Amino acid sequence: RLFLVRLPPDLETLRSVSQRKALFIKSILPLILHVNEQIEIDRLRIKKIKLRLLQGKRLKLDDHAWLQEKTQLYKMELFDFEELLLRHDIVPPSLALAQAIIESGWGTSRFARYGNAVFGQWTFKNGAGIVPRQRADGKQHEVKTFKHLEESVKQYVTNLNRHNAYREFRNQRAKMRLEAK
Repeated sequence: RLFLVRLPPDLETLRSVSQRKALFIKSILPLILHVNEQIEIDRLRIKKIKLRLLQGKRLKLDDHAWLQEKTQLYKMELFDFEELLLRHDIVPPSLALAQAIIESGWGTSRFARYGNAVFGQWTFKNGAGIVPRQRADGKQHEVKTFKHLEESVKQYVTNLNRHNAYREFRNQRAKMRLEAK
């Protein structure tokens, strides 16, 4: 796979809509798949750590530190493995790709072109993003910018896995995983 740091700068100038769409998909899909693969590796590590504890063995220091980092990311208890596995899971590539298409206008939005922001995530940290042109008076949000496209994908997945607004999504995903769907 080829991993791009940013979208091709001439993406919006391509006259062929089908070429533009194909290039966008070829740019984003490998990153989505890569982030999901990293999560699957993490899930195996979580299961191994859980098994180690169930066997009455002590955790290695690096495993303990890693587990602590993951549970802090999701603001949860350290050894709540069921909740961690519910939260730290993959996002269907079709869902992530559709969201990227909608939010970035097939990669042609100002946020995608100048800030690698293909999912339109907001930030309230002044200067950490691009100010929307149509932002209402008194509003403080910006669209978060990223150094690399992969950071945008990781942040999107983390948002779905962490934010309370996506709890039902996580529950449905877990149910589908149990049913091997």
